[in-house]
Amino acid sequence: MNKIDESLFPFHEFAVNHVEVGIHAVDKNGQTVIYNEKMKVIEGLALEDVGDRSILELFNFEQEESTLLKVLQSEIIQLNVKQTYWNRNGTEITTINDTFPIYHDGELIGAMELARDVTALEKYVLQPFRKNSDPVTFNRIIADSSSMKAVISTAKKAARAKLPVLLIGETGTGKDLIAESIHNEFSPSNGLFYTLFCHSSDPLLIDRLIDDLSDIDSVTLFCERVDLLSIPLQQELLSILVKLGARDRQFMASIGDDPVELIASGALLKDLYYFFSSFTIRVPPLRKRKEDISPFISTYLVGRSDRFGSALQGITTEVEQLFLGYHWPGNVRELEFLLNEVTSLATTEIVITYDMLPLHFRMKSGDMTDETIQAADFIIQPDKELLPLDQFLHEAEVYYLHKAMKLHNDNVTKTANTLGMSRQNLQYRLRKIKK
Repeated sequence: MNKIDESLFPFHEFAVNHVEVGIHAVDKNGQTVIYNEKMKVIEGLALEDVGDRSILELFNFEQEESTLLKVLQSEIIQLNVKQTYWNRNGTEITTINDTFPIYHDGELIGAMELARDVTALEKYVLQPFRKNSDPVTFNRIIADSSSMKAVISTAKKAARAKLPVLLIGETGTGKDLIAESIHNEFSPSNGLFYTLFCHSSDPLLIDRLIDDLSDIDSVTLFCERVDLLSIPLQQELLSILVKLGARDRQFMASIGDDPVELIASGALLKDLYYFFSSFTIRVPPLRKRKEDISPFISTYLVGRSDRFGSALQGITTEVEQLFLGYHWPGNVRELEFLLNEVTSLATTEIVITYDMLPLHFRMKSGDMTDETIQAADFIIQPDKELLPLDQFLHEAEVYYLHKAMKLHNDNVTKTANTLGMSRQNLQYRLRKIKK
């Protein structure tokens, strides 16, 4: 093997940090060894955040497995894989990844991922409350419940007043769509609608905001999840907002929890809260406005039919009752992701039945007991329709881990040893199937 020319290291470092794709490399234990500048911007983390933590500690993956982990385990290249996940600050990220196993002297030493950021594109294309792809306005937001009607009423008053607005609500409740509706309430709308996706550790975030808005007079600035910014960056943001002034500008922000609790915990700057709180709008979680579930599903299926020619027209009474009884921790976004998964596998079905719901949802919804999850579900029979391979493998894994944990009285260490995997790997898989 040729000796490495250490004089070239500065050139390699420069290339890694200036290329327009995110680069994240881990060793065979999942520990970060390379994390370039572009990846910091994409994921909203700094190198000191990453440190010695594994990717399992840094990110939360919903229904798909981390592509880095997948490559570490399989040693198979993954190309053009779309992945949606959340960093440890709760910020949603969507990337298109090319991921490769890395070898040294014929031995696997880690994996490297090249990521292209499509978060903003996904947010534009996939909006939970939109009835179609037109700009979001109040009459396009699904609000059958009295609580959402109250939200719309207050938001319309805020649009007329042109005062700063603070939107409070859990992830996935549609705060961004309320903000855009306020912006679009009057025609013509207030110029550009600019969303600042707030990350806690990106020191360049405010600099980019200043550059982007320096020559724009008429703008609506929406700071999404401003509570995820570090306090020093919140102070910088407040200073910039005061300097920008209110002339032809509308300022809005969203936070994910009660502002009093956020201020008390040191997560939200009190003065920044006061700046935005002229109008405070609390967007209720889906579990507190379940009247919106059925109309949302109907609207979703109509849109799916218009765009893709889907035959699905509704859901069975059994599925409706299951949905109404479920807690929906991910709110409307979780409901839409579930519908995406179900409808993507549908063929000629007219309604969504219980059997069409993925096993992972049936389990976490509490609808399935140990007795209803049977090994026979995974036996191929002549009269039984075959599942897509990925779905079969996923559901088989859910069943197997569920049984293994029960066998060992939910002891993670004992179960991991029995299954021949690390405790960390088992914890990751259990977190994934319980989401």
